[in-house]
Amino acid sequence: MSAISASEKVDGFTRKSMRKAQKQRKSQGSSQYRTHTAPVELSPLPQLKDALSTEQQELFTQKLQQCCMLFDFLDSVTDLKSKEIKRATLNELVDYVSTNRGVLVEPAYPEITNMICTNIFRVLPPSENPDFDPEEDEPTLEAAWPHIQLVYEFLLRFLENPDFQPSIAKRYIDQKFVLQLLELFDSEDPRERDFLKTILHRIYGKFLGLRAFIRKQINNIFLRFIYETEHFNGVAELLEILGSIINGFALPLKAEHKQFLMKVLIPLHTAKGLALFHAQEYSVSFSKVIRGLLKFWPKTCSQKEVMFLGEIEEILDVIEPTQFKKIQEPLFKQISKCVTNPHFQVAERALYFWNNEYILSLIEENIDKILPIMFGSLYRISKEHWNPYVP
Repeated sequence: MSAISASEKVDGFTRKSMRKAQKQRKSQGSSQYRTHTAPVELSPLPQLKDALSTEQQELFTQKLQQCCMLFDFLDSVTDLKSKEIKRATLNELVDYVSTNRGVLVEPAYPEITNMICTNIFRVLPPSENPDFDPEEDEPTLEAAWPHIQLVYEFLLRFLENPDFQPSIAKRYIDQKFVLQLLELFDSEDPRERDFLKTILHRIYGKFLGLRAFIRKQINNIFLRFIYETEHFNGVAELLEILGSIINGFALPLKAEHKQFLMKVLIPLHTAKGLALFHAQEYSVSFSKVIRGLLKFWPKTCSQKEVMFLGEIEEILDVIEPTQFKKIQEPLFKQISKCVTNPHFQVAERALYFWNNEYILSLIEENIDKILPIMFGSLYRISKEHWNPYVP
């Protein structure tokens, strides 16, 4: 997300009121009119199911080429007939690759990928709301979605077809294709990001040679998000993909994956939009994870602090006693600060640790170390905290 101006930092209400005003303004679409040639009126081609088997492949190619024509969906009154012809043709193509065998012959691959690239790859326009918050603001929806949705559906069916051959497709679904696909994850339209998530996961599964490249490029997106832009709409979807990928990793984890945890996943906790993509699972040294969380502990955002405490509790639920000993002192120094926090939700969330039987057993086993750290804070809130429900 973009930087907050000085006036907005001083007056939190200013930023809220600005967002409220922007929420009422619903954009019509993000699509730009992208065509390489002057639009012409489309004519319906014969149905594939009615064509002779010897003519179907040629007709299939013609329909793919016809669907490369792009239309301006921000203009709701022009090219209505041609838009409907293309929509019907895309529907037919989706059905054709879903229900027929022997359609994906080698000459069809470049035609298929050209149609897909022509329709979905585009430069996303800058957001009309630089402080766009998916929790509060209405997203800018893709105006050309009636066509683009069907192209995404077609791409999925293409990848899932039993006759799909990665050895042929890799000439066209290459690193450049993946990079362009990843750029689209910044779309404000949640429907588009949902399709992209499924498609990228399919590509990761089918193209072994692209796996390391995909992981690296996702890492790069996260690093730019953390240290440069602070804005990328598809962080939650990319994390979901990585969660699925990480579940397939063999143990012990490679150095690459441990580095990703320490250099990317944990620093992601500093992001302003943490609540949108918070839930994480770790399967490496929990003591290192906790130290990483303590390093990036929020100083001014109570909502994030409550999330951090929740994540710490999830880790402590499965931590080994030997690992707990390594981090107990820095951890409980932070918890000691939390229980005296004037924000009652932070204090209350920290005190919930004592309701967890396993964590309580870890505390009891190490009471000689933890009690001196915690006693002063616990005594103070029992006497002084403004909220009677905290002690």
